[in-house]
Amino acid sequence: MTKEAFSLLVEQYEHLVYTICFQLVRDAAAAEDLTQETFLSAYLHRDAIPTGYERQWLGRIAANKAKDHLQSAWSRRAVLPGDEALAAGLSPPAEELALSGLGEADIRAAIEALREPYRPVCRLCLLEERSPEEAALALGRPVKTIHTQLARGKRLLRERLEGREQHGDLP
Repeated sequence: MTKEAFSLLVEQYEHLVYTICFQLVRDAAAAEDLTQETFLSAYLHRDAIPTGYERQWLGRIAANKAKDHLQSAWSRRAVLPGDEALAAGLSPPAEELALSGLGEADIRAAIEALREPYRPVCRLCLLEERSPEEAALALGRPVKTIHTQLARGKRLLRERLEGREQHGDLP
């Protein structure tokens, strides 16, 4: 597909793509950014556009971009009680807050008690302080999979450790 043909495609479907993004994220600025990301991705893969199905193809890319945005940590940010008093950027990471009240042995035991596939990911990223990219290389998994498994592993750890605290098993 030529650049001119792609430009016509953008003009023809930009409103549709924006509408799909906006319907999912309900934020005009984010929908504009996602529209640009959609067309950038489409441009990079313009040779794969199925002839006659451009509208559906762009719609699917837009929906996937919006869903990825909604699942990202940035869009799920939340203000907890007491956080409003902290200046932006000065609040300690959630992991540091959790670690401050627990012993290393407790955390290590909780990580080792996790089921597969979360145990090796949490061991590498939380105990050995490796980046998700390094963990992906070490485990032979895609980086996005590592991010997902790390987030789920942290949630399981949080649930397990909070449950133990509530029952008086931890200090």
